[in-house]
Amino acid sequence: MLKTNSVYFFDLVEFEEIIVHYLDCGKHSLANKAVKLGLQQHPTSIDLKLLHVELLIFEGKFDDAAKSVKRLEKIAPENDEVYIQKATILSKGGQHEKAIEALKIGLTFSDEQVDLWSLMGMEYLFLDDFENARLSFAKCIDVDYEDYSALYNIVYCFDMQKEHEDAIHFLNSYINRNPYSEVAWHQLGRQYFVLNMFKEALTSFDYAVLIDESFIGGYLEKAKTLEELGQYKEAIENYLITLELDDPTAFVYVRIGECYEKIKQEDTAVSYYKKAVHEDPLLDKGWLLLTNAYYKQKDYQKAAYYIAKALKIDEDNSLYWRKYSEINIKLNFFEEAVNGFEKCIELNDIAIEIYIALADVLLFLGDFNDALKILFKAQKTYKYFAEIEYRLAGLFIILNKENYGIDHLINGMKIDYDYHTIMNELFPIITENTKVKKLLINYKKAMG
Repeated sequence: MLKTNSVYFFDLVEFEEIIVHYLDCGKHSLANKAVKLGLQQHPTSIDLKLLHVELLIFEGKFDDAAKSVKRLEKIAPENDEVYIQKATILSKGGQHEKAIEALKIGLTFSDEQVDLWSLMGMEYLFLDDFENARLSFAKCIDVDYEDYSALYNIVYCFDMQKEHEDAIHFLNSYINRNPYSEVAWHQLGRQYFVLNMFKEALTSFDYAVLIDESFIGGYLEKAKTLEELGQYKEAIENYLITLELDDPTAFVYVRIGECYEKIKQEDTAVSYYKKAVHEDPLLDKGWLLLTNAYYKQKDYQKAAYYIAKALKIDEDNSLYWRKYSEINIKLNFFEEAVNGFEKCIELNDIAIEIYIALADVLLFLGDFNDALKILFKAQKTYKYFAEIEYRLAGLFIILNKENYGIDHLINGMKIDYDYHTIMNELFPIITENTKVKKLLINYKKAMG
């Protein structure tokens, strides 16, 4: 008919099937043509008009769709599909309470109430009303015990309310009626895991994979639980099963690598981290794990290579810049280390360790005034810290401002006398200063 402009008669059901087929294929223009032809032959069909409304919603023509629904509501006030479409339009406009009211009216006319309960549950989720959402999805479960979409949504509601004990009670009740549901056992295991009840979680995941030996999610969660129980070899075995069941993922390679690292098989761990970054070159965590592995082995050149890879992916991660600086200190590239610590502060990583490390590197480079500036900046956040006071003392004395230095030395001793040994490490010449030695001795005597 479309190609030849010929007119053939189709039954209403045939038009509906054609339109639904085009909708499923995403061919909305052809679906529109089919609706137009269908309404020409069956102008009073409510079902075709509802499909037309559905198309208008797909195309974002909500005002036109709303007008059509309003007309249909007058013509067919007992058609539940009218209220479903009305609710969809209201929901798209953010009017979730009104959408729920429309669905409630639809429920009074519907023989198949599961779809409406499910839609109502989603509307409650939009409103963060997890209690009513859960109750709506629970009604879906009452009708169809294998409605796993509803089951997941119920557990999600418990999670959002942090009612994990209640979730466990619900899932156990569900399992009593449907004991061979691997999904329910899996979800039960997750709840136990959140509550650090790892043995119970492990039992649940065991049942999940016994029921369905190809259940990848079950093996993954089981492996994570075994890690928590310190059973790293068994965890590795379960991660490896997932690689047999499906295409490898960087996530699994990383987890296997971390398990091998826990059992001191560093070389094997590194091989899996390399597999992870090969599988997903944008996985910055993989590059960081390689960095840490080589750092532990004191192979700082390789560690520097891998941290550079991580920084290329996420240059706004202060943790990576910290590691970058630590590695460059080991390689005696002090100016690079300074750049890294300064980048951390730029990124608002203002931990005292960053300030102190930066000040110490600047001190080593002889940039005494810059080191002072950093310590004063640190002091704005960390007002009474011996780490800062002793360093300020040493720097002022080096810069021939002995009185300032002595004041800060006294402050440091008041905060933490024992920490004064840092002066020997950073300012060995200053500790020979007569005033400094005398102060330290007298303060010790005063302390008894």
